[in-house]
Amino acid sequence: MSEEPAKIRSMPLVSVVVPTYNHAQFIGHALASVCAQTFTNWEAIVVNNFSTDDTESIVASMVDPRISLVSFANNGVIAASRNHGVGLARGEFVAFLDSDDCWYPRKLERCLKMMTLGYDLVCHGELWVSERIGGRRKREVLYGPEARASFDALLFDGNCISTSAVVVRHQLLEAVSGFDESEALITAEDYHLWLKLARAGAKIGFVREILGEFRIHDGNNSKSALRNMRAVRVAFERTYAEMAERSCATRIKAVRRRAIIDYSGGRGLQDNGEHRQAWVWFLKAIMHWPFIPKFYAALFLNALHRRVR
Repeated sequence: MSEEPAKIRSMPLVSVVVPTYNHAQFIGHALASVCAQTFTNWEAIVVNNFSTDDTESIVASMVDPRISLVSFANNGVIAASRNHGVGLARGEFVAFLDSDDCWYPRKLERCLKMMTLGYDLVCHGELWVSERIGGRRKREVLYGPEARASFDALLFDGNCISTSAVVVRHQLLEAVSGFDESEALITAEDYHLWLKLARAGAKIGFVREILGEFRIHDGNNSKSALRNMRAVRVAFERTYAEMAERSCATRIKAVRRRAIIDYSGGRGLQDNGEHRQAWVWFLKAIMHWPFIPKFYAALFLNALHRRVR
């Protein structure tokens, strides 16, 4: 038998990129969930940002030749770690898995089956597991639908895709130069990438099943909520500025979108118990676009919280 067919068989179809930093308590579970996949032709590239905990030894204990560990200093920019992993990837498809998340066994099988229908990016549903102060809570989240993943809808209505739930064509990732590594986009670099892919004509689809878990940690605070809001605003404004067509309807949609971004900042603050700061952003949202009922519902909840206290 010649060597060439053996080489072809050894090439993974899917490259799983796992950026990590000091997640020793989670990464073993994340990698075990990859090893448990019913689809087996994959490689996992763990991009370790020089963790100071037991991350390296835990990855080394995973006795599976499909898993590799690379050290890479991302200087606080997770997009750089993901891009580094994509640069090392050999698969036709790339899947992202944050090291504190996990997949269910049929994740790759179901996503790849949908890829055969001509999709360039597929996203499945997730179980959101919140471990914030106050107890453990779970909520099933289905992303999409497909109509929400057009370029226009992503830009003016917001993100509807989750990074750890995505499988995407490697070639298309490279065609749009992967994640933007700007510090101003930290926490919204994924949203910015989906915008780039949609603008490039990617066909985006959704598996209407819960095939993984997204973990929400304690420690989220007003600073992180506002940072995410500002990063989303940067992603929107940069993309909007690149649009060639600026009709009156487009400008109106941009005003509405900016109001929704302000509202999202208020909701993040509200979720973290920062009710006083949340008032500011809810009021800004209403001043920009007073036609969305949920803005007023958020104000009512804030007022109700104040009365209860």
